[in-house]
Amino acid sequence: MTGRRLRRNASLPAPARTGPRRHLLTAGALAACASLSAGCGVVPGATGGSGDGTVTVMTWAPDGTPATNKPGMPAMARAYARWVNAAGGIAGHKLKIVTCNDSNDSVAAAKCARLAVKEDVAAVVGSYSQYSDSFFPPLESAGIPYIGGYGVTTAEFTRALSYPVNGGQPALLVGLGRVLAPRCGPVALVRPDSIAGDELPGLLDAGLKAGGHGRAHDQLAAEDATEYSGKAVEALAQASAVPGRKGCVVPALGERTNIFMDSFRRARQEYPAVRTAAVLGSVDQTVIDASGGASGPYEGASITGWYPVADDPRWDAMKKVINAQAFGDNRVDPTDAGVQTTWIAYTVLRAVLERIGSGPVNADTVRRTLDSGLSVDTGGLTPRLRWPLSGPFASTGFARLANADVTLQVVHGGRLVSATTGFVDVTKTLQDADPG
Repeated sequence: MTGRRLRRNASLPAPARTGPRRHLLTAGALAACASLSAGCGVVPGATGGSGDGTVTVMTWAPDGTPATNKPGMPAMARAYARWVNAAGGIAGHKLKIVTCNDSNDSVAAAKCARLAVKEDVAAVVGSYSQYSDSFFPPLESAGIPYIGGYGVTTAEFTRALSYPVNGGQPALLVGLGRVLAPRCGPVALVRPDSIAGDELPGLLDAGLKAGGHGRAHDQLAAEDATEYSGKAVEALAQASAVPGRKGCVVPALGERTNIFMDSFRRARQEYPAVRTAAVLGSVDQTVIDASGGASGPYEGASITGWYPVADDPRWDAMKKVINAQAFGDNRVDPTDAGVQTTWIAYTVLRAVLERIGSGPVNADTVRRTLDSGLSVDTGGLTPRLRWPLSGPFASTGFARLANADVTLQVVHGGRLVSATTGFVDVTKTLQDADPG
């Protein structure tokens, strides 16, 4: 399958306009994130309110925590808003961005969601949180759509108000399993001892099974550890358990993956035949560079990703916006999967606003537009995105999944390069997977 370049269909009729929606507010919703010190903020230069055509949306992600951090996602949202506002907005609508730090904490995630309700946002766009059980209920009570979450939890592919832009961890893990099945002996998965981590083994195993391989060894690890020497030795020993067969270690520890690989590199001297593999989000080009590039532990590793490699020209539009509106802000890294996901999520929002046109924009009209059969062209970064009520995953645990394509990449000469042309569709394997 080759990369796709499709044109947006601008001739579709706008959805019917609806009146103001009713909110189900709690006292906690009115108190959430009362100041910037609570981890929330508004994009500088974005002015106006609901009465002047300004559209308020929210982007949240963890920052400054001992575990996974994604500060580039809110920063990318701010840069996007500055870019469209400087050009007069989208279909006459300026963007106002509210941000929030979910702090990798269930209580903070719920506060971010309640702030979204208080601020009367039209959508939560391009965000990361592993606490879906905390943030979805407040959003759902107010009818606020969740566009382009990172895909870190299965709930993002089951909730009616979720509109994912990638296949999340499910697609990456089953895709990686399919790649590794014919190449590896025993496979050891090193994953967080967390709610999100609990969903990973069944997905990797589904991919391995599709390729005729047995289950991976499921090895739990603390997601905020400062070293993993014992876990690295255990994983290497498991991957070497069958004599004569080269095993593989799959670290899926998010931001802590590079710390694990430091320990892995030292311990690997006793197990030189063991290979490594990973998913994008745990590994990107900056991590590979920091670990030694071509002489580091990732050389030769297989990586599955959601999107084309970072030097693909289909990312040029995003890079131009970053250069113009976030130059010097090292949080906005164009090779980061979170930044890329936020860009695509805001591309979806743009398509929604263009469809609505001069009509009222609120959570109701955004949701109705997304549910009306809207098909979004992302410039070939994904297949065309749409979220039908009954799709290929309606009978599985991933009813809202709209994009089952992954890319296969390999680290060669210290650089992430494409291992295949275009995308690989893992629909059938996902349909057979058990999300756990």
